[in-house]
Amino acid sequence: MSAVSRKRINKKKMQRRILLIFLLLLAILNFDSIVRFFNPLPYHDTITFYGKVYNVDPALIAAVIKAESNFNSKAVSVRGARGLMQIMPETGLWAASQTGESAFDSEFLFDPETNIKLGTWYLSDLGKEFDGSTVLILAAYNGGRGNVKDWLAGKTLINPEASISQIPFPETRHYVKKVLLYYRLYSYLYK
Repeated sequence: MSAVSRKRINKKKMQRRILLIFLLLLAILNFDSIVRFFNPLPYHDTITFYGKVYNVDPALIAAVIKAESNFNSKAVSVRGARGLMQIMPETGLWAASQTGESAFDSEFLFDPETNIKLGTWYLSDLGKEFDGSTVLILAAYNGGRGNVKDWLAGKTLINPEASISQIPFPETRHYVKKVLLYYRLYSYLYK
């Protein structure tokens, strides 16, 4: 190989290294932006508004929405839960009556604002019942407040936040872990 060929090859290697270093620095400096790109926060204003109204952390609301519907306002579960926060029509009717919504139709659950309002109110209501324990709120949101009350009957939980492994319902246990992961992510990304 000639000296000229080696110089070209070395020059190309050097250019690739510089480009790689540049891309790594760009990624490090814009890590939050890159992660936000893959974890957007649709309905940010609505989530923030109802979070303030009902005193619920917007990052928790976003985490529930991510876990429940992946921000799909038209989502319907096999059990019939609807919208962003996957609210059952009966729960929606009850929550609507509690929030002063006089004319409620289960189709309203596909409206992002209505769904976020009712779902956030419900999270707030569960927070009052379960002394603000995020784990118990999420377990009740997923598994039903009655099931969580039954599970807690006769138990002394020193730290409900550390008791995820004690949740007797595998689906709910997995759900709580998933929402808490999203909660940490959204808390970090959208301070």
